[in-house]
Amino acid sequence: MSYQLIKSEVLFRQRLLKASGFDPNGLDGIWGPNTAAADQAFLTASAALRDELGAFDTRSEGNILGLHIRAQYLAREFMKRAAAFPFVARIISGTRTYAEQDELYRRGRWGRAGPKVTNAKGGQSNHNFGIAWDVALFEGGRYMNGDATHDAQAYRDLAGHALVDGLEWGGAWRSFPDTPHYQVASPYNKISEVRDRFEAGESYV
Repeated sequence: MSYQLIKSEVLFRQRLLKASGFDPNGLDGIWGPNTAAADQAFLTASAALRDELGAFDTRSEGNILGLHIRAQYLAREFMKRAAAFPFVARIISGTRTYAEQDELYRRGRWGRAGPKVTNAKGGQSNHNFGIAWDVALFEGGRYMNGDATHDAQAYRDLAGHALVDGLEWGGAWRSFPDTPHYQVASPYNKISEVRDRFEAGESYV
């Protein structure tokens, strides 16, 4: 990466790299040669998945490339199936840092404008560990926001059409169902367990 990163951002990237199997030889928040080499290996593996499974629209690609390497594979398999869906599907959100998650949590709260979009603070969402993404559907260029019955049904139909083994669909949740949301299934049932392993750079999917 040629741009400057603050220490917390570097540490976040180091954790994702190591958990994905690309060890930066330390979780110290410093962008040195070992982290750069791990990042390049990660990007090379990401490019290989893109070449093997196909590339998609620019926005989806940007979000896929920020995911855990296992999630990238499943996201591309998902998008391959979604390509045959009657409406256009795009991945509009992927990995978020803790700070980005906190900002999203604050929207619609404490007098800020906009609707509430998440119940999760930083470190409480699978987006924070690179294993979740949100999709948007479009009909003839129109964003289908899910409010209309027609739109809401389309998101449910997409899950039935494009869900692949190894993924969980947020629309199946009993509490706060989230129909645009997909995430990699983890053997760890508690989000705190996933967070602890992510922060240690250990595998969690």
